[in-house]
Amino acid sequence: MTILVTGGTGYIGSHTVVELHKLGFDVVIIDNLSNSNSLVLDRIEHVSGKRPLFVKADIRDLSALNNVFKQYDFESVIHFAGLKAVGESVSQPMQYYDNNVVGSLRLIEAMEKAKVKNFVFSSSATVYGSPERLPLDEECKLQSTNPYGNNKLHIEQMLFDVCKSDPNWSVIALRYFNPIGAHESGMIGEDPRGIPNNLVPFISQVATGRLTELSIFGNDYDTLDGTGVRDYIHVTDLALGHVKALELFVEAVGFEAINLGTGNGYSVLEMIACFEKVNNISIPYKICGRRPGDISSCYAKANKAFDKLGWKAKKNISEMLRDAWNWQSKNPTGYN
Repeated sequence: MTILVTGGTGYIGSHTVVELHKLGFDVVIIDNLSNSNSLVLDRIEHVSGKRPLFVKADIRDLSALNNVFKQYDFESVIHFAGLKAVGESVSQPMQYYDNNVVGSLRLIEAMEKAKVKNFVFSSSATVYGSPERLPLDEECKLQSTNPYGNNKLHIEQMLFDVCKSDPNWSVIALRYFNPIGAHESGMIGEDPRGIPNNLVPFISQVATGRLTELSIFGNDYDTLDGTGVRDYIHVTDLALGHVKALELFVEAVGFEAINLGTGNGYSVLEMIACFEKVNNISIPYKICGRRPGDISSCYAKANKAFDKLGWKAKKNISEMLRDAWNWQSKNPTGYN
């Protein structure tokens, strides 16, 4: 069985490809390498014992997509490809709409033409915006506070409408929270370009000395210690959620949105303290102003994932931060 993975050399995509290989799937990756590195393919092969087929292409290139669908017989598509920084989306909204929304539209068009109608979409908890209640469940109001989250909402709506128009489509939109950690081997992990937008890579790069101190964006939120609270999930647990989603495609399921999270929220200061304790490293930090588009607290109610997928996050926060440091300490400058 062959699976197409867009953005498969990225952080979450590469971990998902490893889990797919472990279960015997053949994988074809499409990626333009705009935010990843081709060396990931070597690492995937080292970890899983199998090398994925790779096509360098942009998902906005409909001709390239059509050629890939002609060449391979895909059972399903897992769609990760897209720009993903909330702050950057605020300053460059049109770039995000073009890459993420238009790219997803072209992918759906290519799938429709090839009659491949099983689709796992990498959505996000940002679709909930400022939460109307916590923990967040799938019935909460959708109201993103930034262009990145709006991208995810637009794509979900497209997929919902496609399913409504054609009962042969099966789409699972996985709304996940904050992926951190790395493969236990330390061979693959998160390798952001420039100064990291996400907390744990920022902490890890300070720990290596690559950055001098951590910037904490806001300490006046309505939380226990004033810093933002998030639901952190190990990237391997997240990858397994995507693999479990494929099992629902035995029969047409229409459109289904499912949260992937742990249900536990941790503040920025709690994360720093845990990283320091687990890895015996001191992390200097400074308090900065809030970033546009950020919210106070966000954590999941993940009951539906267990009911529908038989999936539940297994790794605790200490394991997540230990694996994150294991990756960064072995790869202090990432894949380069």
